[in-house]
Amino acid sequence: MKLLLLGKGGQVGWELQRSLAPLGELVALDFDSTDFHADFSRPEELADTVLKVRPDVIVNAAAHTAVDKAESEPEFARKLNATSPGVVAEAAQKIGALMVHYSTDYVFDGSGTRPWKEGDATGPLSVYGQTKLEGEQLVAQHCAKHLIFRTSWVYAARGGNFAKTMLRLAKEREKLTVIDDQFGAPTGAELLADVTAHAIRATLQDSSKAGLYHAIAGGETTWHGYARFVLEMAQQAGVELKAGPDAVEAVPTSAFPTPAKRPHNSRLDTTKLQTAFGLRLPPWQEGVARMLREIL
Repeated sequence: MKLLLLGKGGQVGWELQRSLAPLGELVALDFDSTDFHADFSRPEELADTVLKVRPDVIVNAAAHTAVDKAESEPEFARKLNATSPGVVAEAAQKIGALMVHYSTDYVFDGSGTRPWKEGDATGPLSVYGQTKLEGEQLVAQHCAKHLIFRTSWVYAARGGNFAKTMLRLAKEREKLTVIDDQFGAPTGAELLADVTAHAIRATLQDSSKAGLYHAIAGGETTWHGYARFVLEMAQQAGVELKAGPDAVEAVPTSAFPTPAKRPHNSRLDTTKLQTAFGLRLPPWQEGVARMLREIL
């Protein structure tokens, strides 16, 4: 089996290089790859790459993820998040490949308190959310065999993340202010990558498993709860902090105005995924604790 990974340099793409390797021959590309074109800002070249590689599975981890920046460059965000995935999906359909694509909780309007289900009405509040929703729709429309995973609050030990920011600020300041009215579950890139590999194997064996799924870690918290957990773990590890967990002040979203509106409710119901693939999605604390042990 041959797999084509697009966007290998991102947080999820980096972990996918590990999780997909045992499934077959892996061709992993990024926007600056020279052997094949995989730059999502040049969609016209992507179909050619798919047809040359002729993979059995295409995993797209490329995206425009700068949520606030997308507000000022909507057409560029649309090209990366919608147009290009649509082109890849059309090419995947031509060669009979399974296409895997990632989306986001930002496709919802963030209202209410119950976890969103796959069939709930969408209502994105931002350009990022709108373009990711368009991408979902184009992939589903153009490629019959697809897996689309909506996720949220993704982090990895590699590169920047919320936990690293909190640790840095807690070493510099005696008090932190963190939002406490947005609810979700921090989800590790490695968990997403492992879920993806399991789902690919199962879907190749049973095509009825293709479709849209929510994939996040178990449980829920706020950014404020997330920050406190990070600082508690750091203290336990003996890290010297000026601001400990009790010095994290809870504030509303309105305290930090941003160009893109954030959803208050980013809870996603993962029952469908866990049932279809026989998987357990561990509590968010497990993944964050593991990541912290790696970076502290």
